[in-house]
Amino acid sequence: MKLRGLYAITPELLDTEALLRAVAQALDGEIALLQYRRKSKQRLKEARALARMCQARAVPFIVNDDMELALRCGADGVHLGRDDGDPAAARPNLKGRVLGVSCYNSLDAARAAVAAGADYVAFGSVFPSPTKPGAVQAPLALFGEARALGVPLVAIGGITLQNAPRLLRAGADALAVISDLFEAPDITERARAYGKLFRHDHAQ
Repeated sequence: MKLRGLYAITPELLDTEALLRAVAQALDGEIALLQYRRKSKQRLKEARALARMCQARAVPFIVNDDMELALRCGADGVHLGRDDGDPAAARPNLKGRVLGVSCYNSLDAARAAVAAGADYVAFGSVFPSPTKPGAVQAPLALFGEARALGVPLVAIGGITLQNAPRLLRAGADALAVISDLFEAPDITERARAYGKLFRHDHAQ
């Protein structure tokens, strides 16, 4: 798959209407992908609404952790973490859909994920994260080492506009962001600012 740009992940602690408004603003800023993540029980109605919004903008919509919900809501794919099931077992159920896998700080895990059919892999936390303060830290050198895998590489964890250029220089294709996007005073402008980083990086 082609994946380059801002990989937006939905924030917690918003009611459905507030979440949909926030996501609409992010879509106005031309994000590359949206992942739906809820620590509390994910909601089918909410997921379907987000899927429709993303489809209208031709933005891929991914559900975190829950393959059944991804299939039921019409998502473009699912993202699996360490405890969310075997990617190789999930792959046959995702025909024509995207499979992303969290690989934390492990190149071996990324190799195994790609062998199992992952369309992209994610490394992180690349910086200390307010969302997951206890997360293992992934060295930036990992992105250069993983280029040979031939799939897009996603960075996650503590990413801001200020530290994002370091990740692009290290070889990340996409930046997964929650707080620095959805807690910004202007979500649309913050998303556009991330997009400019990628255009500038490509121009170089």
